[in-house]
Amino acid sequence: MTACAIEGGTAGAATTADPGPEESGEPEEPVGAEDAAAEAAEPEGAVSREGAAAPEGAPAPWAEAPRAPGAFTLTADGAYGARLTAAPGVPGEQRAWYPERWTLDGPEPYAVPLPLHQPEEPDAQVVPLADGRVLIRRRVADRQMFSLLYPTGPATGELALGAVECDGMVLLPPSPDGSSVYGLSAGDHSSLLWLVAGGAFGPELVAEVPGHCSGGVWLDRAGRILALDRQSPGGGPVKAVAVDLERNGEVTPLLQITPASDDRLLLADPDSGLLLIRSDAPGHDRLGWGVLGSCLPVRFPECLRPADVAVTPFAVQPGQMLMPESCAVALRIDGAAGSWVGVWRPQGRRLHQLAAPEGWSAGAGYWSRDGVLHLPYANAATPCAVARIEAPGDDGPLPETGGPGGDAGGTEPSAAVTPPVVCKPVPLGQAPLHRTASPG
Repeated sequence: MTACAIEGGTAGAATTADPGPEESGEPEEPVGAEDAAAEAAEPEGAVSREGAAAPEGAPAPWAEAPRAPGAFTLTADGAYGARLTAAPGVPGEQRAWYPERWTLDGPEPYAVPLPLHQPEEPDAQVVPLADGRVLIRRRVADRQMFSLLYPTGPATGELALGAVECDGMVLLPPSPDGSSVYGLSAGDHSSLLWLVAGGAFGPELVAEVPGHCSGGVWLDRAGRILALDRQSPGGGPVKAVAVDLERNGEVTPLLQITPASDDRLLLADPDSGLLLIRSDAPGHDRLGWGVLGSCLPVRFPECLRPADVAVTPFAVQPGQMLMPESCAVALRIDGAAGSWVGVWRPQGRRLHQLAAPEGWSAGAGYWSRDGVLHLPYANAATPCAVARIEAPGDDGPLPETGGPGGDAGGTEPSAAVTPPVVCKPVPLGQAPLHRTASPG
């Protein structure tokens, strides 16, 4: 299904890869600042949209709302978002957590708080659905409880879906169909995949996958094929596998770069087939890319490993049919100065580094088809907003230095771009470890 080799690698051996030529109801009115919760405080030294560090020690009688451990979650189409938040309060005072839904597909974004009669625990998880409702997972003793929350005038409605008896469960990214949410309960010997929203009779067990599974990336627009990172029951390397939910959870291998490497799938774009991969096949953990169904090898660009920061992809530009190398990829960059944004294209051979808006929910965002990156953020002045950033072009000379305030280094030396070799995709696990030479 995808490239499963390192360009320039040697069969059966972990080697440094040659990066190659880089290439629900009635709509509600928006709530005002007094009704919406403020976003979590930025990490110390976080970079604002203008590139300035957040002020420290500013006198204020009220602190900004803290951020819950869970992430800001978006629907697959970016129409809705959901998070746990807490109302502002006196520093040091215990806060009450509650879910909040963001509406992002209208003329102006707005947030709707969804509190109930008692506060939520900070380890609860929320996932928005395409109809505007929000699924919440709560842990109660040794059970995972599920409900759908929705606004009903000034109050919050709740529809209980049922419970699953297990110690722990993680909700996977929203299904592309907009109505289904899956949860993963991982064990050492097997992992259980549950349909916790969208089923006919409450939570349903849909698959049992041998081994310990993590991750969760959708490979199609129908919400049928799910990629998981799996470690076999007996131990060994972690390999991404594909789970077919319409064939009783049938499991097939997806990534096999070298026999001993940990090969994880981080992101996938069903339109273009672009895959973002993390693997230690080059000798240490590297961020790489490949194409679903291609026999070309996985490549590990030098520009995606700038010094002294961690780089994690979080969104791929959709709609680029059959053009994976032109897709813009948004990356979260974490360093000593906080978190900021990176933009990269496989064909561009450079990593653009851009300041994030103040109060950005780091790692949350989505692309429009025309290459505009949407970043949700909230701060003391703006309780709900979206920053729109056009993907930088890759024309002009390659920059050599940079940082969170502008176009950055981490680039690769320029090289002549050779046309890709036209070849028939090969069966999974049989991709060549060397690029086939083009006929003279």
